[in-house]
Amino acid sequence: MNVVLILRTIISSDTVVPMTRRLLAPVVLGAASVLALAGCAGTTASSGSTADAAGKVTVVASTDVYGSIAEAVGGDFVDVQSIITSPSQDPHEYEASAQDQLTLKNAGLVIENGAGYDSFMESLIEASGTTAPVLTAVEYNHDYPGAEGHDDSGTPEPAESADDHDHAHDEGDGHDHIEGFNEHVWYDPHTIEDLSAAIAEQLGELAPDHAADFTSNADAFTQQIAGLEDSLGQIEATDAGAKVFVTEPVPVYLIEAAGLDNATPNEFSESVEEGQDVPPATLLESLQLIDSGEIRLMIVNPQTGGAETTQVEDAAKAANIPVIEFTETLPEGQTYISWMQSNISALSDALAA
Repeated sequence: MNVVLILRTIISSDTVVPMTRRLLAPVVLGAASVLALAGCAGTTASSGSTADAAGKVTVVASTDVYGSIAEAVGGDFVDVQSIITSPSQDPHEYEASAQDQLTLKNAGLVIENGAGYDSFMESLIEASGTTAPVLTAVEYNHDYPGAEGHDDSGTPEPAESADDHDHAHDEGDGHDHIEGFNEHVWYDPHTIEDLSAAIAEQLGELAPDHAADFTSNADAFTQQIAGLEDSLGQIEATDAGAKVFVTEPVPVYLIEAAGLDNATPNEFSESVEEGQDVPPATLLESLQLIDSGEIRLMIVNPQTGGAETTQVEDAAKAANIPVIEFTETLPEGQTYISWMQSNISALSDALAA
């Protein structure tokens, strides 16, 4: 009874445990210890459970982007819970709660982005005590160091168990931010295609009776990805090499897939992404680039930014350069495919303006 009372105190508290990509707060482990004790008392589901009361596999995703992909592949046989669902929330600075730990504890499958983007997941996985397999999206990107998530044959590698995942993280295998690597891999169609195949394979292992359904759903999803690539090809056919300015490297994979040129000074977008001030010389270089007339389009991330991004956005508008927004999470009412198609349409329309 004492353990149950302690657990209720933690869950009902308004206190959250801040965890950003710069600091993975160890204080969350105190709550994890209580959760583990409560689990022994039978107050929560077993961390080894792979299905909910309805027989569905419980999938926990760090953001609703990956939640949407899991829903597309899992269909009626998964219960997807996404930690971050608000378009106004910056995943880099998300503050995880004790309720998030309970969500992870009951997962059958966990999907994260990795490479420091959703670093709160590392602490949650460890603190929750989950034994669920973990799929890390960046490992399915061809630019990721080692490209460990897939081989040249396109066959996905098995997911790590949570225990293996924790050990790899302790070894420093690249789950933290990697210098020079763009972790916003959900904007890369090839990465998402490979990830969807890995999700289908893993769900098939967790729910073998529905393995054929998962494979079929993943195949249909892949066809929709092919449709996105066709749309990107149409942009490349008419506007290849067009120079684009991005205030943060969020959409870079997509604009490169469209044959466009990211002309942004690296130090500008990296400073914004890291929440640091843009060096004055870099800001001046960026403003001069905008005034040069070479930039065809500017893309901003409304979930991050500051005085410098406002300044370059205002300069772009003054120069009659189209400005569009690309977010890091799903707009309300959108699926992953519809969202990406909307982004591609926005690119096409802006370049045609």
